Amino acid sequence: MADSEHPRLILHHFLSPDLCKELEFIHKSCSTIGYRKNVFSTTLSHLIATNSAHLILPFIPVREKLKEKVEEFFGCEYELFIEFTGLISWSKGASIGWHSDDNRPYLKQRDYAAVCYLNSYGVDFGGGLFHFQDGEPTTFIPMAGDVLIYTADSRNVHSVEEITNGERLTLTLWFSRDKSHDEDSKLISFLTKCPFNCSDPSLKDYLPSPASQNMYWFPPEQSSTYQSGFDIRFARLHVLGYKPYSTDASFLIKEHSSSEFSDILLEPLHVVRGNELFDKEFTNLSHLLQVVQFYHWKAPQLQRSSEFKMEPIKVVPISTSQQENIWRMKLEFLKDEHLAETIFHCATCGEHDWVSFCGIVDLWEAYTSKLWHKMVVILPKWIANQSIFYEPNCWVD
Repeated sequence: MADSEHPRLILHHFLSPDLCKELEFIHKSCSTIGYRKNVFSTTLSHLIATNSAHLILPFIPVREKLKEKVEEFFGCEYELFIEFTGLISWSKGASIGWHSDDNRPYLKQRDYAAVCYLNSYGVDFGGGLFHFQDGEPTTFIPMAGDVLIYTADSRNVHSVEEITNGERLTLTLWFSRDKSHDEDSKLISFLTKCPFNCSDPSLKDYLPSPASQNMYWFPPEQSSTYQSGFDIRFARLHVLGYKPYSTDASFLIKEHSSSEFSDILLEPLHVVRGNELFDKEFTNLSHLLQVVQFYHWKAPQLQRSSEFKMEPIKVVPISTSQQENIWRMKLEFLKDEHLAETIFHCATCGEHDWVSFCGIVDLWEAYTSKLWHKMVVILPKWIANQSIFYEPNCWVD
């Protein structure tokens, strides 16, 4: 898969379909505005900062396996440190021209890269192909689970063509020989500030705590005024057919500016689909989005099983005044509906039934609680070793 002048490696089906879907769930629940036009990212440090540190656990086994593969292929066993780990999605209009991954003074520490595709070309997105300037293969056409590994220097100058539709989603890692750029030490420093100090947490201990509003506003150049564009969390709910509802919307829209009105997304919300309101409160918009994205990850499996217990469906028709509040929120947070549907294109909203959704709420809490308890066990070991590593015993359910 490589020559000495342009060393690179392709690994097909390296990530399992289940892991690809789990990482997609994390990204679509937690992402913020990215570093390039029409790009969105979810970093491990961001997950920790927003009280979702437990969601870094699904990354750890594959992160370790990728490091071993890179060291083995390039003959540098035990020499590398992981410099960056993150989920990155490219939406319609995103692209990048010819470059190497170490092409800036502040990137010179990067020695190797691994790009893991979580979805498939021609199925989930169009365009966005990865091209090398020299060597073979010149173009990589990915399927979900494939990994592309290459040197970060001028031996592997590459480009990514413009996304024409859909959302190209990857797990991307960079590796360095420079220990001072070891991502682990930075992450552990952040993790020591997290409340993983009790074995019997309440729900509030692992509910997401959103970052500042401007990190979620698209396009980013409008994040100081909110005069156009949309909140990306609101938009992701919209393309799946869901609308947030707040009892405070009509009061706040009269009393506050748009920037202050955004505080409503930090307050308890309900979710509406069609003309029906699910009669359960979610702590904030990020909490609601996590549950909805979890539903779209897990629902296809649940419809073929009896994994969740049946409960009374807590759904009521929306009233005229509630419809007015939903409309007011949409005016504030989805100012450009067409742009939102272009950026987060969804061919179909998918099937929905409130019985499954009701069960999913409990399953999301069980999933999150399980990860939280694993963090309670493993974090002291990470701190003691000043290294983030996979320990099978801690991953046993």
